[in-house]
Amino acid sequence: MKTSSRVGLATIALVVVVSAGYAAWRHFGTPGDTPKFKLAKAENGPLTAVVSATGTLNPVVSVQVGSQVSGQIKEILVDFNSPVKENQLIARIDPETFQYRLRQAEADVEAARAALGVQQAEVLRAKANLAEFERDFERKKLLVEKNFISAAEREKAQSVLDAGRAALQVTQSQARNSEAQVRQREAQQAQARIDLERTAIKAPVDGIVVKRSIEPGQTVAASLQSPELFVIAKSLTDMQVETSIDEADVGRIRVGQKASFTVDAFAGRNFEGEVKQVRKAATVVSNVVTYTVVVSAANPELTLLPGMTANVRIITAQKEKALKIPNAALRFRPPGTADEKKTAAAVSPAPTSSGSGAGAAGSNGGGGGAGGGGFSQLRERLVTELKLDADQQGKVDAIFGGMRDKFRASRDLSDAEKTRAQERNRAEIREKIAAILTPEQKKRYEEMASEAQAVRAGGGGGSGRVWVIGEDGSPKAITVRLGLTDGSMTEIVSGDIKESSEVIVGQQTVNSAKPSGMPGPRLF
Repeated sequence: MKTSSRVGLATIALVVVVSAGYAAWRHFGTPGDTPKFKLAKAENGPLTAVVSATGTLNPVVSVQVGSQVSGQIKEILVDFNSPVKENQLIARIDPETFQYRLRQAEADVEAARAALGVQQAEVLRAKANLAEFERDFERKKLLVEKNFISAAEREKAQSVLDAGRAALQVTQSQARNSEAQVRQREAQQAQARIDLERTAIKAPVDGIVVKRSIEPGQTVAASLQSPELFVIAKSLTDMQVETSIDEADVGRIRVGQKASFTVDAFAGRNFEGEVKQVRKAATVVSNVVTYTVVVSAANPELTLLPGMTANVRIITAQKEKALKIPNAALRFRPPGTADEKKTAAAVSPAPTSSGSGAGAAGSNGGGGGAGGGGFSQLRERLVTELKLDADQQGKVDAIFGGMRDKFRASRDLSDAEKTRAQERNRAEIREKIAAILTPEQKKRYEEMASEAQAVRAGGGGGSGRVWVIGEDGSPKAITVRLGLTDGSMTEIVSGDIKESSEVIVGQQTVNSAKPSGMPGPRLF
């Protein structure tokens, strides 16, 4: 009996120990984590490269109406949103002071004219006296010749004649001075009249009053700067968005590019526009350099109002059909692979090497190209896409060999000089390469140039690396050449990636020790 009890107790204890051990193994055991990869398929579809920014809606023409004279506002004839016509009276400054100034100026003119009349009469008197002195001199001259009077009488008459001539000149000068005073008083009168007219504030253009800064009874002081009384928008049917573009993106903006924008007041509604101007004046705020880009905005329904904040998307490049993959595939790196610097260099969009063949060979040639890497990549592309024969390949090698020293020399120049030198070098490469091509090759060469320009406008280009599942189930790297990017998807220009190819975009870890569909162990 005791033996049976001991066996039973031992069996129960063994079951408990085994159960506890299994539970502990299930819960704490780490038999190894099996890596699982998140995959995404490459697909063909439209791809649009955009530059996003915010800006402010403003009228195309906005006129500030001020005052050239100081005084108290007597009346205001328009208000906010009032339509006005050119030369329409919109406000008036108290004219009383200016009316009295005009009257004083008119009186000064009359006084000056009277003084001029006196001087003119003096001129006539001086002329009459001079004529009498001349006759007297002539008589005494004849009498002296006949010895009727002495020569002293003639000399005295000569002196009187000379004095009369001088008196005439004095009175004539005084008369001219009086004439000048009359003109001066007339000018002051005209200025007083103009100041009086300026008390009437008139609209300079047809438009709508969008701002009024004055109230009746307010005093305005026009000194060194004209005070702002009104702001008149010439037309609210044509608006524009003044947006700030970062210096890293402004090189992709061109006049005529299509744009769209939204405003918070009309959520979900897109407004169309077009780039009208890229202003060259830079704005620097906290060491951040931006440039103002003006986007047109038609407003026929007058729904858009000045001052609204617009979220702008400028289309810099667009393709209807492009092989594209998620940007996450370009950022993914399996644990333990190459250093992060090379990864970042491969993933970040760089100046495309395609432009050198058509304008971008110099991109690589200007930087690393001088060392040989950029030239070798460009040479490979030219040989492949243009199907260069052996003689042409030799000439291309000679061209690149001669340009390496020039690119190296440009490294020691200042930034501005380096840019100009590298542009000259690229132009020289393009010219020399085009000279050795056949007409068919030259046509394709020009197409490469257009593609390179489009890629640069879209902010893409350069090379990258993506990872796929290899035959052995482990990640396999594939080098690709990149094209346009919209921030979430990037075009694959060349590389061993086809439509529907699966690329790795991430990695997830699952515990393989826990059987799927079974509840976890319970200790109690």
